[in-house]
Amino acid sequence: MVALFHKKINLFVAGRKQTFEKLTAVKNAQNTIWFHAASLGEFEQGRPVMEAFKEQYPTYKIVLTFFSPSGYEVRKDYGLADVVCYLPVDSEKNVQQFLDLVKPKMAIFIKYEFWPNFLNGLKLREIPTILISGIFRPNQIFFKKHGGFMLKALKTFDHFFVQDQSSKELLNTFNINNASISGDTRFDRVHAILDQKNDLDFIDAFKNKHYTVVAGSTWKEDEKLLVDYINSEASENTKFIIAPHNIVAKDIEALKKSLQKTCVLYSSKSGKNLADYQVLIIDTIGLLTKIYSAADVAYVGGGFGKSGVHNILEPATFGIPIIIGPVYEKYKEVVDLVALKSCLVVSDKETFSSTFTQVRTDETYRSQLGKTNHEFIQNNLGATKMIMEYINTQLK
Repeated sequence: MVALFHKKINLFVAGRKQTFEKLTAVKNAQNTIWFHAASLGEFEQGRPVMEAFKEQYPTYKIVLTFFSPSGYEVRKDYGLADVVCYLPVDSEKNVQQFLDLVKPKMAIFIKYEFWPNFLNGLKLREIPTILISGIFRPNQIFFKKHGGFMLKALKTFDHFFVQDQSSKELLNTFNINNASISGDTRFDRVHAILDQKNDLDFIDAFKNKHYTVVAGSTWKEDEKLLVDYINSEASENTKFIIAPHNIVAKDIEALKKSLQKTCVLYSSKSGKNLADYQVLIIDTIGLLTKIYSAADVAYVGGGFGKSGVHNILEPATFGIPIIIGPVYEKYKEVVDLVALKSCLVVSDKETFSSTFTQVRTDETYRSQLGKTNHEFIQNNLGATKMIMEYINTQLK
């Protein structure tokens, strides 16, 4: 009933009605591997392993499932997977039907999503099941007095590849000793971005060799600070590219109207001399990674909301300074970069202004921040290789 009034829930319900029909495409496959991602962020963590797997096992079919519409709707056409579908609801009947169709040689869960019926079904069929890029905290249900049933499900995994030492120690405390510290596969993913072509002609034309701030995945709270700074303090020689998290026409128009500087939308750039504008608003998706490559400094949004800051690894791999809002504690990589003092935290209009001014005016400081961020990515590579070595032992 909720689906009648809520677009995202409607996608969630309608999408699952197609799952078993889609899975018939692999029911007669000799070799299939199953990857499960909760949403888009987890997909990006699993992607390096999927790519490495397909390169090494080209005859295998890949089934990729999502829990959330925000992952499925963006990646439903992912070319490397033979089937992309929603994960069925975790009932015993659905589990049996799913596993009868897919018959995976291995199941790979990404970061989290622990469904007891699916995990128990995999265990009963002796299908190797691993978790990659896992991270565990004491406040999770497995480790509470009332979470015994979930802890039991957790213990069905054959191996855990976790991001940090504290996750491994926490598992050990509960007699789960089949864990390895691999780090986060996203480091491998963002590092690979450097090997692709990242130049965009329209960005080069807009930037026109000027100092450029790229504000990515921004929310209204971020944009209020950005607009105040652009309108009142920004140098005329500084360019701004804003890529909002949600592309809603009325919100994009409101953002444009709030700016007192010359402003152009990506969707209306055709025929315009982009060098004449100081602000460019990206009212489309899929370009942000490449746009970061043109930045002198990146502001990553989300840090003023409950969910916290968005992905900082993409700008970090390009070796540029990063500025964020104050909510970031859930994300290990952000905590680490803040500790290294190369990801700068702002909390209000005053710190926003002073931080942007310091990074803008002190070229040596700016260069050192960027170098530290790039080295951080380099120093955390290798998770994909470790995971693939384990997979090879299981599929022999």
